[in-house]
Amino acid sequence: MSYFPTWRKQTTPGAIVAPDEYLPVGQTLLMGAQHVVAMFGSTVLAPLLMGFDANLAILMSGIGTLIFFLFVKGRVPSYLGSSFAFIGGVVSVTGYTAGAGLNPNIGVALGAIIMCGLVYTLIGVLVWALNTKGHASAWIEKLMPPVVTGAIVAVIGLNLAPIAAQGAMASGTTFDALMSIMTIFCVGLVAVFTKGSVQRLLILVGLMVSYVVYFFFTNMLGYGKPIDFTELQAAPWFGLPTLSTPKFELGAITVIVPVAVILVAENLGHIRAVSAMTGQDLDQYLGRAFVGDGVATMVSGSVGGTGVTTYAENIGVMAVTRVYSTLLFVVTAFFAIILGFSPKFGALIHSIPGPVLGGVSVVVFGLIAVAGARIWVINNVDFSDNKNLIVAAVTLIMGAGNFTLDMGGFRLEGIGTATFGAIILYALLNRKKSDEPI
Repeated sequence: MSYFPTWRKQTTPGAIVAPDEYLPVGQTLLMGAQHVVAMFGSTVLAPLLMGFDANLAILMSGIGTLIFFLFVKGRVPSYLGSSFAFIGGVVSVTGYTAGAGLNPNIGVALGAIIMCGLVYTLIGVLVWALNTKGHASAWIEKLMPPVVTGAIVAVIGLNLAPIAAQGAMASGTTFDALMSIMTIFCVGLVAVFTKGSVQRLLILVGLMVSYVVYFFFTNMLGYGKPIDFTELQAAPWFGLPTLSTPKFELGAITVIVPVAVILVAENLGHIRAVSAMTGQDLDQYLGRAFVGDGVATMVSGSVGGTGVTTYAENIGVMAVTRVYSTLLFVVTAFFAIILGFSPKFGALIHSIPGPVLGGVSVVVFGLIAVAGARIWVINNVDFSDNKNLIVAAVTLIMGAGNFTLDMGGFRLEGIGTATFGAIILYALLNRKKSDEPI
């Protein structure tokens, strides 16, 4: 058996494209562009909230995806982008205020991110070793069954919902709110009323149509805030992103290292979601996936990039398009690497109106939440069982409400508390089987 799969061309139009299949070159390039669009909002937003260089984050997301691809032997379709799980810890240890430019204390955060990646990698090595003996799946299933992983994936989407809503209504004007709704309708119309390649590119096509519509109403008819192309015209085509040097401080490390557990849960949930959508058992690659993600996080942090994680945004796109080819993410990664070296690209993205990005975010983040629910459905999670019902209910509310724990130097926010809460609560309630419906 070869290390990488032998990819074959997909020959049935409109059918599901399996991980070991590929599309024609033109469609592959367009689908890769759509995945760039899907990951871009979060991959750029996370570094902006932490004071990291956004172009570097894009660049390292591409490199990280290639690292992941190599570790999973090209058999798990996934994209690695900036993880929101790091935001609370980074802000806490650096004292950064969003919108204040580059983080002057970024080095302290980078050292902690590297150590988090190391812990994550060691967890992956353990799971990898157990997998070779056939024990990993049973152990992980007991610790994080579908009711837990489904809730964690759903929480990621729900926790990001305020970001999408605030982006859609950033200016507070009726016009911008209507433009956000227009964007949602554009994506929805493409998803429902088109076929073939256009339907598979629903996020990208919907964004482009919305951009043109917004330009028509603002720059041509004079409504709302027009798109400013000044920075785009002045930006060079190629240039290096801003690199930073890590600093290792124990206080920062103790705050950020626990994020490794959240990344494990995210990655597990994402792999389970892809397994459900493709009908393939990908549990055998769990250890490899954890190691690939952990190594990618360390590499990213070593030069000034954010911690990375497998992206539910791109899983949401796969769910809608039904294209799971792993080669597609190699193309997407190279797109990201090229774009990471282009200030012109960064200026173009920054020219996208807030209401349009907000509308797209509403759709994409919603698809993340639904991907979590899909895990429940595919795995036939029994919600007449009080145990499952309580675990899911509490997890969703803690995550969506951004429930925060601050215990001295240890701080957990929304996704973190929901993740630990789901795992611990299930372990406690599972000590006694409950079969009485509510």
